Amino acid sequence: MTTPSDNRELGIPADVHRVNEAALVAYLKEHIAGFVGTCTIQQFLGGQSNPTYLIEDTSGTYVLRKKPPGRLLPSAHAVDREYRVISALAGTGVPVPGTRVLCEDDTVLGQVFYVMDYVPGRVLAEREMPGCSSSERTAMFHSMASVLGALHRVDYCEVGLEDFGKPSKYVARQVARWSQQYEASKVEDCDAMDSVIEWLTQNDPDDEQAAIVHGDYRPGNVIFHNDNPDIAAVLDWELSTIGHPLADLGYFLMPYRLDAAASPWGLQGLDLDGLGIPPESMLVEAYAGASRRQSVENIDYYIVFSMFRLAAILAGVLRRGLDGNASDPRAIERGRTYAPLAAVALSIAHNS
Repeated sequence: MTTPSDNRELGIPADVHRVNEAALVAYLKEHIAGFVGTCTIQQFLGGQSNPTYLIEDTSGTYVLRKKPPGRLLPSAHAVDREYRVISALAGTGVPVPGTRVLCEDDTVLGQVFYVMDYVPGRVLAEREMPGCSSSERTAMFHSMASVLGALHRVDYCEVGLEDFGKPSKYVARQVARWSQQYEASKVEDCDAMDSVIEWLTQNDPDDEQAAIVHGDYRPGNVIFHNDNPDIAAVLDWELSTIGHPLADLGYFLMPYRLDAAASPWGLQGLDLDGLGIPPESMLVEAYAGASRRQSVENIDYYIVFSMFRLAAILAGVLRRGLDGNASDPRAIERGRTYAPLAAVALSIAHNS
């Protein structure tokens, strides 16, 4: 049995997230070659969407991701799409875990789930990346920009994802979708959200580009190698689709526009030079080189769009927290940050 050598926090699953271990072991014995079943199961703590578990078996170490229990919004928690895109990206140069099995029979665990290989390494969700040197942080950010560019360079048709999303009018459709999700999950009125939705609708650059987009690309969703600053694997593909690549870039750059004192993701106000965090312009340049594009246009629009979409997601986190079926006990506190985030997005929009 292997021992994980990373900094991810593990614990015993809460009652609402416990899995039927006997049913799971029987299923994995049948579908994963060599799986023995003398295993331990722990849940990764943190995160708000799909419960994720570490399975340590005599045969190896695996990760299971499943839909959460309870009433779910339409098209949310698409672990089957995660499995498909991760499998498609194998061998493309975009670092992803190896996939093992997708179970769409919800009689096994009560929800759809999939199993992939465990990838050792560091997940650095905190913005200062504690424990890293200044030079290492610089290299990590450059690695992230380069991997994002490499992802957007993949021909989605060649890897079998031609029907993974609609390539046209991505932003307009996303604004409509997340507006609907927000309306379905909101617990209170928020004027800033309403105004941002209106601004995004009226100011769409209508710049048609299409690529595989991750949808939640940030340091907390990648694994860095334990002994070097390169990315070992990109995680959490739940929001991936075929869409506008600059939406991914805008999301990645979003922390540069957020006040560190007001947002847990914000970089404004930190000593970026001292930390070794490259300026926004340098990451744009690194991304442009990796994606083989001449320029990056209208990035403010895509940053506002990214803030809006994240605010809509956080409003859903708040709803799940209040309903008692979030995968993290800090869901309510984190979810309430959606309104201040919408206010920042509106400010950028007005100044754009």
